[in-house]
Amino acid sequence: MSNDTLDKLVIFLAKRDGIDKLVKTYQYVSKLAHWHLEKTEPDLARRFQLWEVASGMSRKAFRSGRSLTGLNLVRRNPGSTRGLQALAILGNAGEMVYFGFDHFSWLSRLGVLDEKLAKKMSFISAFGESIGYIFFIILDLIFMHEGLRKQKGLLKGLKEGEKKQEEVKEEVKKIKEDRVMRLMAVAANVADLVIAVATIEPNPFCCHAVTLGISGLVSAWAGWYRNWPS
Repeated sequence: MSNDTLDKLVIFLAKRDGIDKLVKTYQYVSKLAHWHLEKTEPDLARRFQLWEVASGMSRKAFRSGRSLTGLNLVRRNPGSTRGLQALAILGNAGEMVYFGFDHFSWLSRLGVLDEKLAKKMSFISAFGESIGYIFFIILDLIFMHEGLRKQKGLLKGLKEGEKKQEEVKEEVKKIKEDRVMRLMAVAANVADLVIAVATIEPNPFCCHAVTLGISGLVSAWAGWYRNWPS
């Protein structure tokens, strides 16, 4: 491992989101390992299941206070138009519900609150989470569409001699980088939406260990890419 990569890894793991993505990887790799070994190596499968549960519970602890993040984002950058403002508010409101009730779910599973509340808190948390993801996906798709329009306009201006080549290259580079980041965000949000649906409306597809495992890893690795130091 090069010194530059090591430095970036240290910076990545110093972030709360960096630790969360690493532990999320542990959680869903262990879920897939448990499913794969359940029939052939039951003792080893049980250990992976314990690792999965421990990882999931520790991630809930890491997310303490995250319910305030959505409020701060809306306050600082609500969007350029009323439509985008509405989507941003709805998306962040859903995320605030998700993180807020996730704390209650965590405390219920620990036994601090009534354990009977855990299922209800998980449902409300997942419902808010799914609403937030839907609006965030719509927002990112809108921004990507706007980016493509801007990119076409820049290239058209270059052909007609209205723009300088270096300026256009720099702007197009920024647009492409933003588009990649937003594609990663969409991938993560779609994957997390599948996991949320498994809690809201349990069904054989969403609740299958392979579906949950792959969805969790897609979300974790997309988030890893987005948070990796440039």
